[in-house]
Amino acid sequence: MSIEVKVPILPESVADATMLSWHKRPGDQVRRDENLVDIETEKVVLEVPSPQDGVLKQVVKAEGETVLAQEVIAVIEPLTQDAQSDQAAEPDTGEGISEMPETPAKSNGGDGSSASLSPAVRRMVSEHDINASQIEGTGKGGRILKEDVQKHLEQRPSAEAPPLPSAAVPSPITGDRAEHREPMSRLRATIANRLVQAQQTAALLTTFNEVDLQAVMDLRRKYKESFEQRHGTRLGFMSFFVKASVEALTRFPLVNAYIDGNDIVYHDYYDIGIAVASPRGLVVPIIRNADQNTFAGIESVISSFGEKARDGRLTMEELSGGTFTITNGGIFGSLVSTPIINPPQSAILGMHKIQQRPVAENGEVKIKPMMYLALSYDHRIIDGREAVQFLVTIKEALEDPTRLLLQV
Repeated sequence: MSIEVKVPILPESVADATMLSWHKRPGDQVRRDENLVDIETEKVVLEVPSPQDGVLKQVVKAEGETVLAQEVIAVIEPLTQDAQSDQAAEPDTGEGISEMPETPAKSNGGDGSSASLSPAVRRMVSEHDINASQIEGTGKGGRILKEDVQKHLEQRPSAEAPPLPSAAVPSPITGDRAEHREPMSRLRATIANRLVQAQQTAALLTTFNEVDLQAVMDLRRKYKESFEQRHGTRLGFMSFFVKASVEALTRFPLVNAYIDGNDIVYHDYYDIGIAVASPRGLVVPIIRNADQNTFAGIESVISSFGEKARDGRLTMEELSGGTFTITNGGIFGSLVSTPIINPPQSAILGMHKIQQRPVAENGEVKIKPMMYLALSYDHRIIDGREAVQFLVTIKEALEDPTRLLLQV
């Protein structure tokens, strides 16, 4: 009896998904739990495994099609005992394999072991037409990571640059000046829609301040090694900013609230979103109950988020919800920016590059590690006074970290 392969049940907030890339063709033998296809939602890429050993009889939905939860996307024909014996005795020559409907499966350039690659790595391998067998994996068990693919690309011999045209004589425009078009990914389209939504539905305003991070840097320098030995994770800056933000949110609960129609909904918990760059775009996984988490716990969670984002392994649950967001453009060199809130949240904190700058202190000019902070907020619910005081609270907590311990 044929077995139907269906789209997994999607979260309540996700209406549909897009067929991203098939890893098997009709006629291919498949094993139970082997990944058949990647399905992209507005937040994550889901892998759809085979429910049973057999042969992929039919692909119902081609790459690029929109599908709903529990919709049939393929049909698998279980192997009979005779067929299993025949297949074990005779090598597969590929004869008799039917074509995929509408869109052929993309080549991943691999050696037939693409099922072991993460969605992010598969996409890079496919886009750059790389043979995965030529890449040395540094992950657990020799698994190929995104960094391994990037290193392989960097080691490729580059083509010689064409000679420069003679001085003062502009070169005529010759050769092909082609353009190409490709659809947005679900994640990129969702990001675009939500940013426009935030601009159109909220009264956005941004207030700025600067913070002296000398005390935080001294603490990190003093306890860095012992912290890592004790907790098995490095002591970064983000845990200080999360803790400082929680302290400020407890004092100014409106910043942790949101508007629902004519009501203001207050949160009695602190789920902090941390913006993380991934190969598919910006994602915001959530640290649940950040007020109850230790510095080590926060650092461990953030480190895990970074690894999962690179490998495309973040789950729907990890990306859903959040009462306040922190984004760090400083890791890319941003000196100052105005972040946009993540609806329905009412505020977002922007971190920036730490820069040694001259600062007047007690009548003297000193060189200090300074960072600009930006708080973008919905002016419909948060007044300027609360926004400024909120940012000052974060500044004071970071410039004197003992305040975080004593909660003063």
